[in-house]
Amino acid sequence: MPIETLTWLMFGSLFLLLFTGYPLAFLIGGLAVTFIAWLWSPDALALVPQRMWNNMTQYLLAAIPLFIFMASMLEKSGLIEEIFDVAYKWLGRVPGGLAVATVAASTLLAAMVGVIGAAVVTMALVALPAMLRRGYSPVLAAGTVMAGGTLGILIPPSVLAIIYGLVANQSVGELYLGSVLPGLVLSGLYMLFSIVYALLYPQAAPRIPKEEMPTWPERLRALRTIWAPLLLIFLVLGTIFLGLAAPTEAAAVGAFGSLVVAALHRKLTWRNLQLALEQTAKATAMVLWIVFGANAFVAFYVAQGGDRFVSELLLGTGLSPWGILILMQVILIILGMFLDWVGILLLAVPVFVPIIRSLGFDPLWFGVLYLVNMQMSFLSPPFGYALFYVRGVAPQISMGTIYRAAIPFLLLQLTGLILLMLFPGLATWLPSLVYNNK
Repeated sequence: MPIETLTWLMFGSLFLLLFTGYPLAFLIGGLAVTFIAWLWSPDALALVPQRMWNNMTQYLLAAIPLFIFMASMLEKSGLIEEIFDVAYKWLGRVPGGLAVATVAASTLLAAMVGVIGAAVVTMALVALPAMLRRGYSPVLAAGTVMAGGTLGILIPPSVLAIIYGLVANQSVGELYLGSVLPGLVLSGLYMLFSIVYALLYPQAAPRIPKEEMPTWPERLRALRTIWAPLLLIFLVLGTIFLGLAAPTEAAAVGAFGSLVVAALHRKLTWRNLQLALEQTAKATAMVLWIVFGANAFVAFYVAQGGDRFVSELLLGTGLSPWGILILMQVILIILGMFLDWVGILLLAVPVFVPIIRSLGFDPLWFGVLYLVNMQMSFLSPPFGYALFYVRGVAPQISMGTIYRAAIPFLLLQLTGLILLMLFPGLATWLPSLVYNNK
C-alpha cells in the first residue's frame, strides 16, 4: 500500500474513532494490532509485546508512578489549601489578588507534583469558590485555576518531560532545567494579566477590604506552614539539578518525602494512603497503556516508511528551517485540540526530532518548545482536559463560560511560545550554566 494512502487510513481512522469516546490507549493500540495483522501477518503481532517489553525495561519510567504517588499524597495531606492560604495572605491586596494568589500557589504546586489533574481539581475546589464568593468574574476565576494548573506539565518535576526524554533521547535533567525559566515567564504572564484585568474591570475582581487583610506577624507565621514543601522541592529538584540523583532516584525521595509531609500534617492515615495508591495505579496504567499502544502504532508506521514520508513532506514544502519549525508548532497545536498529550508525544516527536536535528536547531530548545505547546492542549477546546476538570468540580459554571475563560490564557500561552522561539536562551541558558560549569 502506498505510504500516502496508509497515512490517511491510519491517522484518519484514529481521529474518527476518537469521537466514539473510547480511551486513546485502547484505540491506538487496537489500530496498531489491526494494521499489523492486515498488512503484514498475524505472526507479525509479536512486534507488539516486543515493543511493550522494551518500554517496560526502561529504568526512567519508574519515576512516573513515584511522581504521581507524590502528587496524590500531597493532595491528601491538605498541603494545597495551606499553600493557597499563604499566597492569599501575601498577595491578597494587589489588584486581582485572589487570582494572582491562585497562580502563585499553582506555580509552587507545579514544582512539587508534576501532575496537572491534581493541581487543577484541588485549586478548583479551594480557590475557585473563594474567588466567586468575593464577586470575581467566573471567566477570570476559572481561567486562572485552569492556566495555573497547566504549569505542572512544564515546570519540573514534569511527568511529560520524563517520557519526552525517553522518546527523544534527551537528558531529563537538561529538560527540567530548560523548562524552569519558560515556566516562570508564563506564570508571570498569568499574574500580569490578572492584575491588568482587575485594573480595567475592578467590579470583576474586587479588592479585599484592608481591614480583612492579615497583619505582618500573621503573614510571617503563615510562612512556617510551607517549610516542608519547600524542603521537598529542594530534595527532588535540587538533587537532580546538582547531579546528585537521577530523576528516578529523586522521584523515590519525593515519594517518601510526601509521606513525611502527610505525617507532619496528621493526614497519613490508612484511608488516605489507600486512596493515593489507587490514584497512582489508575493514572500510571493510563499513561503506560498509551505509551505501549502508541509505541506499536508508531513502530509499524515507521517500518512502512512513514517517518521518511513525513520528513520529505515537511522538507519538500519549500519553507525555510524557521518556516518548518513554525509549521510543526501549528501541527502540535491542532493535534492538542483532539489528542491526549502522551499520544501526541509518541506520534509526533519520533518524526519531528530527527528533522529538527537535520535543520540544525537545538533539540533541547525544541523539547522545551514542545512542553510549552502541550500546555495549550490542556486548555484547547473542544477536548482540553483542564476544561472538563473544572466543569466536573464546579458544575455551577457553564461550559460556555469555561471555554471563554480559556481563550485569554490560551493567547498568553501562545505569547509564551513565541517568546521562547524568539529567545532560545530562555530554555538553553540555565542548562548550559549548570552542565558546562561541572
